[in-house]
Amino acid sequence: MLPLLDVLRLPTTKVLLTTETFASRVLPPVACCFATAFLVLLPRTQSVRIALWPITAILALRAAISLDMSMGQPKLAFLNMHLQVTRTLEWTVQTKPFVRMARPSSTDVPKQNLVLDAIDLVCNFRGCGWDWSQGLYIPPETHPTSSRLAFATSALVSGLKHLFLSGTIHTAVKSFSLDTFGSVDGGTIFDDSLPPHLRYLRSSIIATLCAFAVYSIIKAYYEIIVVICILIFRQHPDQCPPLIDSPWRATSLREFWSRRWHQLFRRIFIFLGGNPLSLLFGRIGGVIGAFLASGFIHHLQLLPMDPSSEMWRMMLPFGMMGAGMVIERAVAGNKTGGWMGWTWTMCWMLLWGNTIVDGWARAGMLGSPSVIDGATPIRQPIERLVSAFDEYLHGISRKP
Repeated sequence: MLPLLDVLRLPTTKVLLTTETFASRVLPPVACCFATAFLVLLPRTQSVRIALWPITAILALRAAISLDMSMGQPKLAFLNMHLQVTRTLEWTVQTKPFVRMARPSSTDVPKQNLVLDAIDLVCNFRGCGWDWSQGLYIPPETHPTSSRLAFATSALVSGLKHLFLSGTIHTAVKSFSLDTFGSVDGGTIFDDSLPPHLRYLRSSIIATLCAFAVYSIIKAYYEIIVVICILIFRQHPDQCPPLIDSPWRATSLREFWSRRWHQLFRRIFIFLGGNPLSLLFGRIGGVIGAFLASGFIHHLQLLPMDPSSEMWRMMLPFGMMGAGMVIERAVAGNKTGGWMGWTWTMCWMLLWGNTIVDGWARAGMLGSPSVIDGATPIRQPIERLVSAFDEYLHGISRKP
């Protein structure tokens, strides 16, 4: 049997992103994606969408395989390609046209502009303002809404603050082991030279720092995008609601994952894993299936950096997040809360968060550049502080 790449006549070597390769390899799948988004807004177009989807998938696969288009971070381009192909598949099987809804602060139904609506559909991962996002939780607004300028200024300050914070925390994480997981070569966060209790204390500190770094970078990027949408594209603040809501305050796994963590890929995970497994195993299957889909997508994210990355390192911990939600509901129903709920939530997150972060570390993901790598006056004190703490832990372990 001929290899799949030969059958589909797909390239097997990567080329640099240039104007020519962008036009020939990036624009075609993007154009197909926008075409599908446009068609799903119209009635009686499913047959056309079904015919278009295989073309979209092949063109996207061709771009993902053949182009180095992410400025040294191929994981980003690779992941984006797969997410967009998944979204177009969902649009393909949709039987009824998607409908725009009125903004929360307005009772007027938005006037239909198919081109602008298609653009919004492609860029709007959460589905804010669309009928297909039912059940989506929107966190309360934290920026002033008195004017666009005040809103954008507050968002910009928040974005820059979280960008600096993410870089600082990322630098601290790398400083624990600059030669292993602090570099692109990768390595485990579990130090075998330490006794078990100190080993897992150290790895848990690293995992916690990584969680705050991820939170900060997501917050930073979103706030900066909001500024662009408000000032340049003249969107209303209602169209850019908060993305994430103090996840460290969650008092249940359900609250953490469905309300406080970002919901950017909620629809994709439900479509890929939640819906199929719910048909087989009911609500429990739907919950665990969504998390397994998340684990699979996170595994795909690691493959460009480490093709030998083992799938179980993402599938197991994310699957256990779903299992934890099932256990939580079976034991406490909807009454989880208070300090006991918070303790349960954070312990479960930390237990399996260690495994997730270790998978990232082994693939070299934690060794990517930090936004403050060039800021020596900031980086050096952080590295010295972390090195001193690491030496302290090893010193404790050597005492009789």
